[in-house]
This record gives sequence, structure tokens and C-alpha cells, in this order.
Amino acid sequence: MPTLAARMSRAKPSAIMAVAEKAKQLKAEGRDIVSFSIGVPNFLPGEHVYAAVRDALAKDSGQYGSNRGADALLDAFLHHLEGTGLGGYTRKNVAAGIGAKHVLYNLAEALLDPGDTIAFAVPYWTTYVDIAEIVDAKMRLMPCPASQNYKLTPAQLDAALPGVKVFLFNNPNNPTGMVYTKDEIAALADVLVKHPDVWIVCDDIYNRMVFDGIGYHNFVNARPELRERTIHVDSISKTYGMPGWRVGFIAAPEKVAQAFVTLNSNHITNVPEIVTAAAVAALAGPQDVPTQRCAEFQAKRDQVLAAMNAIPGVVCPRPQGAFYVFPDISCAFGKRHGERTIANDVDLCDALLEVKGVACVPGSAFGEPNALRISYTCPTAQLPEGLKRFREFFAELK
Repeated sequence: MPTLAARMSRAKPSAIMAVAEKAKQLKAEGRDIVSFSIGVPNFLPGEHVYAAVRDALAKDSGQYGSNRGADALLDAFLHHLEGTGLGGYTRKNVAAGIGAKHVLYNLAEALLDPGDTIAFAVPYWTTYVDIAEIVDAKMRLMPCPASQNYKLTPAQLDAALPGVKVFLFNNPNNPTGMVYTKDEIAALADVLVKHPDVWIVCDDIYNRMVFDGIGYHNFVNARPELRERTIHVDSISKTYGMPGWRVGFIAAPEKVAQAFVTLNSNHITNVPEIVTAAAVAALAGPQDVPTQRCAEFQAKRDQVLAAMNAIPGVVCPRPQGAFYVFPDISCAFGKRHGERTIANDVDLCDALLEVKGVACVPGSAFGEPNALRISYTCPTAQLPEGLKRFREFFAELK
């Protein structure tokens, strides 16, 4: 019997999707489920996006497109970059892929040989580990617990970077929702300047979802000399409510962008023409929907944070972006809920779903077993009920 490639022994299905599927199954069985699990924005883009799609359908050529992305799409992304404070790029510096996950995988193939080391902070988005393992890269993890607000310090970064090929940085962060201030970004950028052989990959897909007026900041603006080895990853998924449309981008040094295009020519050929029209309309059209949704998410953040702060023993650093809250719930370990013993985060999330019908993702999926992730993108009317059940669960622990 032929065997699968060795890399498949390292490939794992998404832990987040496993929770989402279990919640979906219970709902199909008639259970009243409030899902705080999967990180989808749960809103649709503006009507101008659908109008652009209808127009594109009427004019569809049915032909192959550019491996880099259509000129109109690249130009719309360049305009978007300027809006985030990242001007100075041209079409030769940018390219499009099938969502940010595909973009990150392409970058791993372009930048990492087997045995090379990639460094990133913990908690991390689950896909970072999955991709690193598939391409057979070594990982250098930098633990950032709740006691340091889930943020990487300059000293940690400086100590970790010797021998590292790629530093992967996520801001705003999934799963914690934390956002680095301008001063914090500058301090990390000063460290990065000291390590000239390290590629810097910035996963910025939540850059338009920042609260409290603190703004989005980046290494290139802090230290312009880092531009020659910094790659920015972005997407329409979260900002525009378009996760299923699957469009992601990079802005990078020209040789990295060209490597990405070469891989596209072997992997995907091109972003489909109709999807391209939708992405152009989202990026270049009216921004009222994402602006409104950002304000709504900030209000939801406040509700969730108030609920977490009201639970004795739960520690929850204040998130300022994305749509996640990541409370440390280790105060529950060793306690019981009815006949159930809560030994760890997985036990807690299983019990919470079974007993209260509330789905959360265990923090161990993100490398932090003392916590769990709450994605508060559920329908607004469901949020108070879900938080009520969450508080009740903790109050019932013995």
C-alpha cells in the first residue's frame, strides 16, 4: 500500500473548526447554542460590493488572470495601504492570494527551508504552528502570559532572534485582541534593527479594527530601514465581512513579492475575476460598513470585558482591537461543576458547551492553556444571554 508524504503526519485539522462543528451539531439536535467560537465577522459587505459583482458577471471574460493579481486589485490594495500609513509601495511590491491563510503558507514556502527557525509570540493564531510544522520549520516561541498583557517585550524579542530566519508578528492579535501602542511598536522596531538577517512578517489583517483611539502602528513607520525586509499581510475577510470570498494580500520587498507570484503560478494561477471585482469594490468603495462595524465591536468588547471583570478570579487584559477577548480562567482548574471535574481549559470549554450551551475555544489551541477565547461576533441579541450563561457557570463551580 502506498504511503502519504511524511509532512501529512505533521498536518492537523483546525482546533477552532472542531469546536465550531461540535456547536453546530448540538444546534442541529435542537440545543440552544450561543457560539463564541469561530472568528468570523458575521456581517455582509455594502451593496456596492454586490453591484460590482453583478456588473462583473455581465462582463465576465472566463479567462485566466494575472498570477500577481489584476491591476485594479493591486491599485485598490495600494490605496488601502496608504490609508493605514504604509505609502511608498508600487505594483511590484504587492500581490494577491486566496485569503490570508494561503498568503502565509506561500510566504512560509518562499522564506523557510526545512530546519530554518521561525519565531512568534504565544498566544498565537493556530495556523502559525500548523504551517510551520508542514514546511518542517523549527519554532521559537515567546510566551506572553496575561501578567504581561499578552504582549511581547523588547527584551524577549532580542533574546529570541539570534539564529531566527523569520519573525512573525500579529497586531492586532488573534486570539487576545491586544493592540500594540506606537511606543511599543517603536521599541520592538529598535530591536529588529539590531538583527539584520531576520525577515519580518506582519500579520495585519485586523488593522482597521482598532478601538479606543490608539490607532494602528507598524515597524516600517517606526524605523523606515526595516522596509527592505518587512512583509505586510492583509485581507478583506475581517474588515469587510468577506471571509468566504478568500482574498489576501502582501506588501513586500520586490524579490519576495516576485517569489510569491511564482508560487501563485504553480498553486492557484489567479484570484477569480468575479472575486477580484468584489475585492476592488470593498477596498476602493465607501467605508461606512466597516467603520460602523468597528464601533459596534468596540461596544461588544465593553460588554464582554465587564462580564469577565465581574467573575472572581478571572483575569482579563483589556483588548483594544479585532473581536476577541482572551480571559485567563485558570482559577476554575481543580474545581467541579456538578459531577464534572475541571482539570484544564479543554474540560472547562467542554463543560461550558454541554451544560450551558456556550461554545468557546480552549486557550491551549493558541498555546496558552490557562485561557480561553471568546469571539464576540455573534448576533448582538445573543451576546447578553451568552455572557449570562458564562457567569452562571463560574458561579456554580465548587
